[in-house]
Amino acid sequence: MSLAATLDSMNQRASAAAAPLQSIFLAAVRIYVAWQFLKSGWLKLQDWEATQFLFEEEYKVPLLSPAWAAVLGTAGEILFPVLLIVGLFGRYAALGLSAVNVVAVVAYAHVLLGDGFEAALGQHYLWGLMLLTVLVFGPGRLSADGFFYPERSAGG
Repeated sequence: MSLAATLDSMNQRASAAAAPLQSIFLAAVRIYVAWQFLKSGWLKLQDWEATQFLFEEEYKVPLLSPAWAAVLGTAGEILFPVLLIVGLFGRYAALGLSAVNVVAVVAYAHVLLGDGFEAALGQHYLWGLMLLTVLVFGPGRLSADGFFYPERSAGG
């Protein structure tokens, strides 16, 4: 057997061994990243007055009034994570949450891009990568999408 054939065979065995973990991995990614945004949205709902103040004074959301930015941002941080956790319209939920993530970075760039905030910005990059994973591979079989449309969901 040639070296290329041996390496291909080893790669196929490794892929087959990892396949059962795909659905678990995708579920863990979905739940983790959704939980980060859901906590933020819940905090905003708990003290709406403080939320409005932050959107008026601290966050610099382009193209939207502070009032609309507060409502839409909070709604996005509640709705999209719930859909993502359940895995219903998983790719759309990941896309919507990606938009929330990008707007959050843009709106708070004056702080996040400053010295000493590299870790906070890194979290947004990590969340973006996790959401991109769901966009590319789908929510997996351990999701509502996987239950209703198993042929369209990734994961073993």
